[in-house]
Amino acid sequence: MSRIGKKPVIIPQGVTVEIKDNFVKAKGSLGELTLELHPKVRVVEDPSGLLVTVQNQTDKFSRSLWGLYRSLLNNMVNGVATGFAKILEVNGVGYKAAVNGKKLVLNLGFSHPIEMEIPKELEVKVEKNTITIKGADKQQVGQFAAMVRSKREPEPYKGKGIKYSDEVIRRKAGKVVKAVGGGK
Repeated sequence: MSRIGKKPVIIPQGVTVEIKDNFVKAKGSLGELTLELHPKVRVVEDPSGLLVTVQNQTDKFSRSLWGLYRSLLNNMVNGVATGFAKILEVNGVGYKAAVNGKKLVLNLGFSHPIEMEIPKELEVKVEKNTITIKGADKQQVGQFAAMVRSKREPEPYKGKGIKYSDEVIRRKAGKVVKAVGGGK
């Protein structure tokens, strides 16, 4: 029995869910998302919400699909209702970020600026040294945030680079010269 899979997915106000064949479509104020179901997974609409079931509850693979698809449906329903956001911080002297049309332009100490195409489903805002990425699809928001962070990951000595706002960078001490001998 999957602990996560047996919980119902609660549908908030303003969200409509349509189940057709092997597809589940959710519509809300922030857009529309579609999920294709695995053949072993079934979704039924109930007064309490959406219930996810599998054909064989004793099979390990089916149980893993059960919890996975319940989480994917929950993220989809919450995404079209409230959306998801990731906040990144740019740290470093001369490091800048700006939105230019449908491109995110990053100046990260390289000889050239890095231009990244913003997916049409996402909204990106830059204020001072913070980049906010918002969207209905949790996976797409996280993937784009990871791609931005990968352009200059934070380094442990000075903390320069792009990091998540809730990420803690473990700092290292630099080289220490011997005080008495002066390095002899």
